[in-house]
Amino acid sequence: MVNLHRGEIEAVLDGKSYRLCLTLGALAELEHAFGEDDMLAVAERFEAGRIAAADAIRMIGAGLRGAGYDIADAAVGAMRVEGGAAGFVDIVARLLAATFAAGRVNGEACADRTGPLAGRAG
Repeated sequence: MVNLHRGEIEAVLDGKSYRLCLTLGALAELEHAFGEDDMLAVAERFEAGRIAAADAIRMIGAGLRGAGYDIADAAVGAMRVEGGAAGFVDIVARLLAATFAAGRVNGEACADRTGPLAGRAG
């Protein structure tokens, strides 16, 4: 079971339920992959609402690895999700909201967080 207070979300990929979490290690991985100087820059990268498929793959892969799964980005890129591309964007949005935002994710209270995405959770 996911713990929203720890920034975890649940997502169904290829018909299997996974826990995702952007740990500090996962955030460092994303900083490096995106060439950003800090973790808030990673969040701000997605704030405009535009996301490349490669970005979604990296973000979901980092979230899976942060939760303890040994899944490479290439494997994530081959996975399917209900809703197609919109389903992947939803996973990324929920993961960012759980990591950085104050408020609610999937109707449940998140830990009291602040950041560039505060209050944007669905």
